[in-house]
Amino acid sequence: MLKRVAATLLTGSLALGAHVASAAESITGAGATFPYPVYSQWADTYQDKTGVGLNYQAIGSGGGIKQIVAKTVTFGASDAPLKPEELEQHGLMQWPMVMGGVVPVVHIDGISQGQLKLDGKTLADIYQGKITRWNDAAIAKLNPDLELPDAAITPVYRAEGSGTNFLFTHYLAQVSDDFANSIGEGKSVAWPAGVGAKANAGVANQVASTGGAIGYVEFAYAQQNDLNYVTMQNQAGDYVEPSIESFKAAAANADWKNAPGFYLVLTNQPGEKSWPITGASFILMHEQVQDAKAAKQALTFFDWAYQNGNAAAEKLDYVPMPKNVAAMVEDKWRQIEGPDGKKVWTQQ
Repeated sequence: MLKRVAATLLTGSLALGAHVASAAESITGAGATFPYPVYSQWADTYQDKTGVGLNYQAIGSGGGIKQIVAKTVTFGASDAPLKPEELEQHGLMQWPMVMGGVVPVVHIDGISQGQLKLDGKTLADIYQGKITRWNDAAIAKLNPDLELPDAAITPVYRAEGSGTNFLFTHYLAQVSDDFANSIGEGKSVAWPAGVGAKANAGVANQVASTGGAIGYVEFAYAQQNDLNYVTMQNQAGDYVEPSIESFKAAAANADWKNAPGFYLVLTNQPGEKSWPITGASFILMHEQVQDAKAAKQALTFFDWAYQNGNAAAEKLDYVPMPKNVAAMVEDKWRQIEGPDGKKVWTQQ
């Protein structure tokens, strides 16, 4: 299965599931590429066990939100959570499915895995086009023991509306007032410099093929594509490497119980071991669904993933949702109704 996931990350394939399933046996969804590696693992195992496949279009969070609003899929997926007023406007509910980390990755000759250190402000200056060469004084100050090349920096960014974009820009806006004022945060922003690429897989491929490049991807894409990740300074002032341990440290601060509509962003969390660009990936569904059978089929898959998917998630360095949060989520599912007004989710 890991080889299959690696292949999909390199090719940008959008189909999930090991076998071909008929339309009646396939759950439809669209959105974030951030959770795609773990959804792929879950889908393969679930289809082997149940015969039900998952047709998930990994088109980015912006596209997933548009498709669920338009009711062309059973569920949408986004790493940029919708605010409670947005959920109400579209008749949607959302819940966190899994957590993970966005990591800066670089392609610099002579620099090994995790050797390069960056802080948030320097990273923000790179993406604002203020720092344009790898031996810039600001980078050299953070890396006194490295021989940095006099090479141009090529920032690589997400070209489409993306939750990974949201998490990355939300973090940079937190740590740099200049970035917040000049570029801001969102699923799509106007980048002043660099090269755009589509989806996490596209950014990973662009960085891998471009000398001097820097990009940002969900950690599984860095791992599966053998990319050189950066060590980042966190809010506590400590340098940490991306790992499930540092993602868990940041996720430990998540207060889902008191998050209206499960709206919670986990970037720049306190703690000496916390990875600074951590976030959750969310599922979006209508509270009043058109197809009750399809909605129940999707919820049954998500329930299975909560109960049985933790090991697969952790193997890919995602952080599973705690059992108490999964229980809170499934309680919310009881609000979902079919066209006849009957509850879609009635399992205890």
